[in-house]
Amino acid sequence: MKPAPRFLAAAALLAAITGGAPPGERVVNTFSIAAVDRETGESGVAVTTRNPCVGNGVPWVRAGVGAVATQARTRTAYGAELLDLIGEGEHPEAALAARLAADDAAAYRQVGVVALAGGAAQHTGAEASDWAGHRAGEDYVAQGNLLVGPEVVDAVAEDFESSRGSGLSLADRLVSALEAGQAAGGDARRGRRQSAAVLVADPRDGGSRREDRISTHINVCEHETPVAELRRIHDAVSQKLGYRTLVIPAGGDVLQLRIVLGEAGCARPAADAVLPGPDDDLRDRSLRVFDGALAEAVDACRAAFGLSTPNRGGSPPGLVDGEFLDRLWEQVEGLGRGAVVRARLAPLRRITR
Repeated sequence: MKPAPRFLAAAALLAAITGGAPPGERVVNTFSIAAVDRETGESGVAVTTRNPCVGNGVPWVRAGVGAVATQARTRTAYGAELLDLIGEGEHPEAALAARLAADDAAAYRQVGVVALAGGAAQHTGAEASDWAGHRAGEDYVAQGNLLVGPEVVDAVAEDFESSRGSGLSLADRLVSALEAGQAAGGDARRGRRQSAAVLVADPRDGGSRREDRISTHINVCEHETPVAELRRIHDAVSQKLGYRTLVIPAGGDVLQLRIVLGEAGCARPAADAVLPGPDDDLRDRSLRVFDGALAEAVDACRAAFGLSTPNRGGSPPGLVDGEFLDRLWEQVEGLGRGAVVRARLAPLRRITR
């Protein structure tokens, strides 16, 4: 019996997705960079593709050893195998050649490996999806397949080379290299789910809290703009200057906060000077600025309410959230001061524009 046309269509779609890969293997058309920083001892990989969860299969690193990117028809076992070999002193070229010689599907593979001890090697099989190619430097290997052209890998490589000696962490440099490749056109496919990841190991004391010394592991499993999201997460988690706008909060709501705190009576006496009394001139602009003394008053009240503070629960200093405001108003109402406080706040809440 002939298969139904619908079955044939589904089979063709499955073949297109898997590339005919054996069970346990997956086609990951992508571009990546594996690199080391011999000054810091870091090793890492950054990668992006139009398949979900690329960070689960392509990047492999080992502290004090090096990094591997295994893609195209991805054989994840290359990660541990190559890191084992170069960790034992094998040159990356010899290690990769030995593993490829034992691989019947080598023509479909794309692999890059770089060692902290020195040396790098790459392979782009003849059956890897066009455009496919690679480029290497003294401390990195960049590779990609099914890209818009060689300009993508060139952009990745040149951006990474330009950041040597910049003082940036390896993770920061790797994400920047991905951004350059994406700006150059990236993956040639459109309309498919996308992902990106960066994985770094740092053998230095204090470089990681983990026994395997993995310091950075950001895996954007699916996002409309995964490289941009990778950058956003990296900068936010590392608290890189510029990841947020720095301002001193100022405005009428800060003045209102001071008034309610004063009426609630929960701020410690040392902070009382920042809390305006009924007869104070509320035109004083300094009363509308959220400063350190006001943050101390907030934290004193949070502690009195049993809420988290910087010393208990690790909340940011001076955290004013909905829960805190609810408790603050409960305190004021419990003291029978609700009507008085609302009367004091009323002029500050009028819209006069």
